[in-house]
Amino acid sequence: MYLAMNNKQLKLADLAKLAGVSTSTVSRALNDNPLIKKETRDKLKQLAKQHNFSLNTAASRLRSQKTNVVAVIINFDSGTEQSINDPFLLKVVGEINLALNKQGLELLLSNSFMAGDDWANYFINSRRADGIIVVGQGKDPANIEAAANAGVPLVVWGDPKTPSNYPIVGSDNFVGGRLATEHLLAGGAKNIVFLGDPGHAEIGERYRGYLAALNTANARSQVVSIDITSRAAYHGINQLLVTQGLCFDGIMACSDMVALGAMKALKERYISIPNDVALVGFDDIAMADISHPSLSSIKQNTQRASVLLVEKLLAQLQGQSAESQVVEIELIYRQSSKG
Repeated sequence: MYLAMNNKQLKLADLAKLAGVSTSTVSRALNDNPLIKKETRDKLKQLAKQHNFSLNTAASRLRSQKTNVVAVIINFDSGTEQSINDPFLLKVVGEINLALNKQGLELLLSNSFMAGDDWANYFINSRRADGIIVVGQGKDPANIEAAANAGVPLVVWGDPKTPSNYPIVGSDNFVGGRLATEHLLAGGAKNIVFLGDPGHAEIGERYRGYLAALNTANARSQVVSIDITSRAAYHGINQLLVTQGLCFDGIMACSDMVALGAMKALKERYISIPNDVALVGFDDIAMADISHPSLSSIKQNTQRASVLLVEKLLAQLQGQSAESQVVEIELIYRQSSKG
């Protein structure tokens, strides 16, 4: 690293001498490391600007063998129409990015299709990133397990109760599914449809919670297994209505986007929500509050989860172990279900 001043190349140590601080302090400040006070960072950046100084970031990374980059992989199941445009995924990625930035780290966004099968080689051995955060366990954890077995520093957003040799951070999906279903039962629903694919790790736990609530109430269960999209939910509910008529009075949807697709199908057939069919989603995305009627939902604390994901990854990068952890959930009651 060097600076150019009066056509003379100076070392970083010279800039540190001008500022009266150590070279490591200058380097960290110019890399926006939060370990350095903001006031000090601002002063050193201003001094560097006065002397037309810029860090040779690539050389710095080669010397340290660190990229200060974390790969965030959206783990999609094969054949799904779900994409990064999903509002919940955008929310999670945005909060992970904030948590990484606070630690002086950058985010490299990818998905399981782009990254291929060998995540360890693609991201870590090629020095694209220092570690990986995976968003979603999906139906097949083979790629996640292969990366973990290869010794990759890795943390997963998913269902933390899943037995694994890598840390998982996420909500108690079983409790969330149970709470949503108990709320529908308390509002008088007796024939509640579960809308979602139980083969997916997180959704499977929500389905188990749904079944547990129904078993306690001795109520009938029915599953409409679909992709995790509003489009699939719209077609799934329409198909159910065509083949069986209005055979249900409640829907426990595996996500808010799925719930909104179901809501669209019901409204187009002039089925009253919640009088004819009560509806609860999962995730509490922003659209849940502004839909008509507004959508009751299970809120996941994604902000807290994102901080934990980054903390557990940093622990691994420092050679420490990290355990799975559950974050809290909350039922947000709105117009789509009866109180």
